[in-house]
Amino acid sequence: MFDIFDLIPCLPGTLKVIDVGAMSMGDEELFAPLVQRTGARVVGFEPVQAECDKLNALHGDSHLFLPYVIGDGTVRTFHTCNMPFTSSLYEPNAPLLSMFQNLENLTQVVDRRQVQTIRLDDVRDADDAAYLKLDVQGAELDVLRGAQRLLEQILVIQTEVEFVPMYLGQPLFAEVDQALRAAGFLLHRWVEVAGRTFQPMIVNGDINRMGSQALWGQVMYVRNFMELHSLSQPKLLNLAAILHLVCQSYDMVPLVLRQYDRQAGTQLAIKYIERITASAPEPTGSG
Repeated sequence: MFDIFDLIPCLPGTLKVIDVGAMSMGDEELFAPLVQRTGARVVGFEPVQAECDKLNALHGDSHLFLPYVIGDGTVRTFHTCNMPFTSSLYEPNAPLLSMFQNLENLTQVVDRRQVQTIRLDDVRDADDAAYLKLDVQGAELDVLRGAQRLLEQILVIQTEVEFVPMYLGQPLFAEVDQALRAAGFLLHRWVEVAGRTFQPMIVNGDINRMGSQALWGQVMYVRNFMELHSLSQPKLLNLAAILHLVCQSYDMVPLVLRQYDRQAGTQLAIKYIERITASAPEPTGSG
């Protein structure tokens, strides 16, 4: 795919990515192309201190990772689990998790401690971010409730959601969706839907294989495309870059660039369509 910066002006300033639940699982983050191509700065939050230290050692001064428990600003109980990536502000729902392969054994609570959650709106380093990633094991809505001011600046949100209560009392996808729509975002695309087989079934020896029940997923939200006229020229360029580099939403980029053209008197949308269609791979096979 062609380099979008061969077409659009250089982005004003440095893009900022907020990564809530930044623990590294060894896979490249979805927003990695944005960081690699634009030099975007990542400000991450990882409440497991050892994991936070690893991230700071890995990235040095190029990014910033803080050991804060991000939430709605209230005092809560943090549940540390035997597998750190399943730790949460919510208690694992053992009766439900035990019905599926390879879930209950990954969510054994080994420690409980009272924590003061921190609102993103109260973290100065989070100001003026364009991209927000949430992976907080059921506490997504708590984070959003503490980020009402920040959400006015955010352009794209990548969030984990759950479809069944894997943690006791956690808000589910429908509640997260309602909150984000109220904040001016629309569901854009599914990144993945995941789950496990019900006990005792194991297919081809794979205990992590998804069965019939959707349990959790990753979704992308974008600014309401009916309200693009409310965005400034710099934000429109930032949004176009994120949609191209991260979301691969090549049909939405011209929509954003068309609004930029109206404000700037350019013809970037037409040029983008010409370039993107020229670089599309030819279909293979016959018939």
